[in-house]
Amino acid sequence: MAVGLGIDVKEYDLLPEKGWEADLEHMESLVDENTRAIVVNNPSNPCGSVFSDDHLRAILAVAERKRLPIIADEIYDHFVFPGRRFVPIASLTTTVPVLCCGGLTKRFLVPGWRLGWITIHDRNNILGKEVRAGLKSLSQRIIGANTLVQGALPIILKETPQSFFDHTIDVVRRNAEVAFKRLKAVPGLRPVMPAGAMYMMVRVDRDYLPSFDDDREIVEALVREESVFCLPGQCFNVEDFFRIVLTIPQASMEEACDRIEDFCLRHAHETLAERMLLRTRCFSFNDEELSSSGEEGSSSVDSADSGNEEEGGLLAKKKEQEEKPVASFPKKKRPAPLLRRETVTRLV
Repeated sequence: MAVGLGIDVKEYDLLPEKGWEADLEHMESLVDENTRAIVVNNPSNPCGSVFSDDHLRAILAVAERKRLPIIADEIYDHFVFPGRRFVPIASLTTTVPVLCCGGLTKRFLVPGWRLGWITIHDRNNILGKEVRAGLKSLSQRIIGANTLVQGALPIILKETPQSFFDHTIDVVRRNAEVAFKRLKAVPGLRPVMPAGAMYMMVRVDRDYLPSFDDDREIVEALVREESVFCLPGQCFNVEDFFRIVLTIPQASMEEACDRIEDFCLRHAHETLAERMLLRTRCFSFNDEELSSSGEEGSSSVDSADSGNEEEGGLLAKKKEQEEKPVASFPKKKRPAPLLRRETVTRLV
């Protein structure tokens, strides 16, 4: 949205080896005289990170030194796994103004309702009337939730049982553990275990998959060959990663991990030429099968009228096709023919 309005957006680095904490030195280096705010996404989409109190205080220290407000995207508030704790960043400061963004979309699992809010934490009235007027104008510019949803909000917030949230988090946590264990064992993949939210980021070692130029090509091939739909790291300006969503049934998660493993084993250490040859051969193989099945169907219909001579010709042609060599693969791990998966597993 900011970019669409012509605002210059600078992105600070996150550190996957530290649970996706913000690189504070890099963050501070990006601040100049034109900087107006620091955006903090916690718990995180796409990383699934949950910042500690100490790390949030360190971010607030940067904001205070640079005299900048915080825009806190906390749409996944309290969506954290057991053993971790969500802390609103506004609760840790009395001096730094915080605009906190929340809503029903994620934690309450109602994305289509589009009901959210911004709370202003500004004990010293630093933001003044201008920012508040701007927020009011913004709320009028964007189409809001319908009145029925707005009317239901007090009851939703007050009466939704804790068991609903506990069950949701338990499902997502178990899927995270399954995906982390399975994908960690796949050569060339290095998943980062999340602490909350609905997502896991998986690093791709392209030395193991050298025939692909980037993570987008890998994701496209994964959809094409295995019907597993992830998001490439490029969507978040993070190279050599892809994001998976953890909200699907566990059986589907297991199946998706099977397919991702097959994909990685099939393409391990292959060259670009080998990958394109494999794809060409598999498409050719599929076309031959379709052609063969079509001819068999026509022979069963036409042979009664065409006589033994035409039937014999069709059978000879079929035998010739059966004897034609097809793509040879290692016996231990012969990949499934491309475009043959019947179901699409969406991990976006």
